[in-house]
Amino acid sequence: MMELNPLTIRKLKRFRSIRRGYWSFVVLALLLLLAIGAELVVNSRALVVNYGGKLYFPTYGEMIPGTTFGLDYAYETNYRTLKETLKEEQSGWVIMPPVPWNPLETDLKEDDYPPFAPSFEGRHLFGTDTVGRDIMARLIYGFRTAIFFALGLLFVTYAVGIGIGCLMGYLGGRFDLFFQRLIEIWSNVPFLYVVIIISSVITPGFWTLIIIMALFSWMGMTWVMRTMTYREKEREYVLAARAMGASRRRIIFHHILPNTLSVVVTYAPFSVSGGIVALTSLDYLGFGLPAPTPSWGELLNQGWANMDAWWIAGSVIFALTLVLTTVTFMGEAVREAFDPKMYTYYE
Repeated sequence: MMELNPLTIRKLKRFRSIRRGYWSFVVLALLLLLAIGAELVVNSRALVVNYGGKLYFPTYGEMIPGTTFGLDYAYETNYRTLKETLKEEQSGWVIMPPVPWNPLETDLKEDDYPPFAPSFEGRHLFGTDTVGRDIMARLIYGFRTAIFFALGLLFVTYAVGIGIGCLMGYLGGRFDLFFQRLIEIWSNVPFLYVVIIISSVITPGFWTLIIIMALFSWMGMTWVMRTMTYREKEREYVLAARAMGASRRRIIFHHILPNTLSVVVTYAPFSVSGGIVALTSLDYLGFGLPAPTPSWGELLNQGWANMDAWWIAGSVIFALTLVLTTVTFMGEAVREAFDPKMYTYYE
């Protein structure tokens, strides 16, 4: 079993002692678990169905037609209706998720038109949007889309930025000058115009949008990594490794990167919050993920166009405030816990 070195243990203890950042991490971890297992909380499919002495688990399974449960239609079972039917007939039971709606499902009422206001006694605790879709379902699935987008963007951006920045700092010379000029030119390309042009040609998907965003996001981490590599390559341990005949690859991967990643980690939470805001902004402007993908930006757009339906924009603003606040507090705590100056006084 791998043991953590004493300095890492001190950093983790320091992070836990920063209560605001630690509890923000706990809240964010719970939100991530909610996003990963969203189908268990928000879904129009039942968790468990007991019918004819047999158990069914539709949530992560294949579509089960209504005829399977004695209903008179062959398309997918409406489990909310099935629950009432089995309860009346006393021939089985159904366990539904806490929010028995999926994010794409519309709920229309006779002689009434959406959006429907929130109601503790009604079917939609947070109300519905302008086409009758449950707001809570759209919020939770929209969060899953946003957080996975931000993490995917973080991985791609850091992989490119760390790799190029480390080579710029270590190799220097023409390689460094070439990428300096490239970054200076590329950073002046208007990002929004590029997105508009691409969106007019193709419908951007999840990974397509990540690649487009990464093309304009890698430069910041590249400069950070270049600066740290320039500093680290002149340290005694790197000079000693070079004098012993270590290859460039070994020096970079076994000496420079391990001693710079602790600083890189402190930027990660702020990059995640930036990714969430970027996707929400693009979806709000209509240049993000295509409809009917659950999206906070699309809900904000609906809320702006329907100010009388206050619960649409209000729910998104609350969710954004909660997530961005927890990520920011956690980022501040990580930055303080991993600050090298904090450990110069330890004995």
